[in-house]
Amino acid sequence: MTALSERISQSAFDDSRLRVVLLLDLYDGAQNQFLEVYEDLHKQVSSVPGHIRDELCQSIENPSQWLITSEWESAPRFLAWVNSEAHVASVQPLHGCVRDTRSLRFSVLRETGRDHGPGAAAVAFSPGPPAGSAFAPASADGPDRTRGRLQVAPRRGDGVVRHALTFTVKPGSEAVVAELLSGYASPQAQVDENTRLRRTSLFMHGNRVVRAVEVEGDLLAALRHVALQPEVRALEEAINPYLEQDRDLSDPGSARTFFTRAALPAVHHVAAGGGEGTELERHALFYPAKKGCGTELARLLAAQDEAAVDDASSPVEASTVFQRDDIVVRLLDLRGPHDARPALTLGVEGGHKAAVLARLLDSAKDGVPTTHEEISRFLERSEMRLITDRRSPARA
Repeated sequence: MTALSERISQSAFDDSRLRVVLLLDLYDGAQNQFLEVYEDLHKQVSSVPGHIRDELCQSIENPSQWLITSEWESAPRFLAWVNSEAHVASVQPLHGCVRDTRSLRFSVLRETGRDHGPGAAAVAFSPGPPAGSAFAPASADGPDRTRGRLQVAPRRGDGVVRHALTFTVKPGSEAVVAELLSGYASPQAQVDENTRLRRTSLFMHGNRVVRAVEVEGDLLAALRHVALQPEVRALEEAINPYLEQDRDLSDPGSARTFFTRAALPAVHHVAAGGGEGTELERHALFYPAKKGCGTELARLLAAQDEAAVDDASSPVEASTVFQRDDIVVRLLDLRGPHDARPALTLGVEGGHKAAVLARLLDSAKDGVPTTHEEISRFLERSEMRLITDRRSPARA
């Protein structure tokens, strides 16, 4: 069993409150326009389920620098909003007055120096799950439920940010796109003294492409760096004719909309903490959820992987679950063949897990897989085809 202190864990599913920090750099003279846009945006966000409050702040040193902080009942509530088409439309007016933005997201771990009212301590220090666990009950039973709960314990990280992009290509173009994606020259890995592109994995499932990246340091700096590399720009231009969603990466607005819609956030990551071995094989599984079931499906898979990593006999060394709306992708680093324990690899090992998965999946047309052979076929249909998996050279 992996000790909780050794386990590397990142999760949006501990149901703790979320603090979102948005840093903005405004164009000169755009303050009044920005305030008008903010008022409209605030009215929309205040009615979004899970939103608690927000604050608007202006720098005392540079009046062009502003800060918006917002508080949410939980990360899944915020992610459902920020990944929605309504959000994409609502922030469009900001681009006319904002030069640059940077978004940071934090679980609330402790609160000090504030009077939370009667019974607040019961909420702030409710027992919750064991220290190190990524999960909490779906709702807090404390006296102030609208505030949400605090993160139970600090999580151990590995200094790596994980993110993915997904998009679809025109049916019939899959072979051409796969060849383009497998043959491009790798961009320079070192972004600056603090940021480095560590690994890029590309998979396809039918006409859907998923590009998963691992970054040491600043994810936004790495993504901007990669987008400017000649090798990547040439690749993006080459696949443009095959995309189902038109884009023009030379137009900032078009590029911003495309990458916002293509974002596939990592909602859960867990690893045994044993590092990366050459014996590990990387696999990706695609889970198209029924409408409205994406978060529940991602939470189910995340819980399964928490248990798998704690099992000394399990081949699962690490797992990352990516989810946006009803698209769920699970990235696995496995010791040994992926089909040696197909139920574990699929995320359904244990009583009734296959039935729960089938209830949540849009593609479970053949009912619940129960036998070893049925689960193996289900796994085969879910597995994504590896196009390329590139690791950057280790630091000198």
